[in-house]
Amino acid sequence: MGVSRGCLLCVKVKMFVFNLIFWLGGCGVLGVGVWLAITQGRFATLSFSFPSLSAAGLFMATGAIIMIVGFLGCLGAATEHRCLLLTFFLVLSTLFLLELVGLLVFITCRDKFDRYAQSNLKEGLQLYDTEGNLGLTKAWDLVQNEFRCCGVQSYTDWFEVQNRTWVPESCCLQQSDTCQVDSASWWKEPCYEKVKHWLGENISAMGIFAACIIVVQVLGIVFSMLMYCQVRRVEKYYD
Repeated sequence: MGVSRGCLLCVKVKMFVFNLIFWLGGCGVLGVGVWLAITQGRFATLSFSFPSLSAAGLFMATGAIIMIVGFLGCLGAATEHRCLLLTFFLVLSTLFLLELVGLLVFITCRDKFDRYAQSNLKEGLQLYDTEGNLGLTKAWDLVQNEFRCCGVQSYTDWFEVQNRTWVPESCCLQQSDTCQVDSASWWKEPCYEKVKHWLGENISAMGIFAACIIVVQVLGIVFSMLMYCQVRRVEKYYD
């Protein structure tokens, strides 16, 4: 009995520590989401189909979920409550499987996502400078000014969707009265590729962070089941 109690205490401490790390990781993900919302939140309105769906929102939602699950694990470890431990195990296992499925879907359908995103952004160009779409207009001006680009795939995107041969003033290298009709004074690089490159540079470090979170998740799943079995064994002994 002493050995079982010692094993339970060992697993309890390890599970609490790993869940504390998991919870802190959730705080970090939430913090990244808040930072993105503050610094680049205005880019979210580029999409007319999903104006509220952005990297910032996804990071904040993920961080909040991780924090809740981590707290549940810490509470289950501290109280040695079988119901909490089993709930934590099932929730964490479900999240882990959903993450794997999401990763596989993203890898296999990456090209489709790219095509859909570009098509969606092009449709959004049609609403540029129209009534009720001030947010989208400002977002496009902001992106084209900051990234020194024009259009989604090319500056000719503006010709196609607006049926005109001039571009917004934010496409101009230097502001002037004639810059909107003078192709020599326009940014030539596509905004989609430049923003995609910027996201890749800034979020690549998150890949390492995500890998660490996954390792902690797996350890949390293992330790929660071990602790559940140990608690059950000790309860049976007393019964």
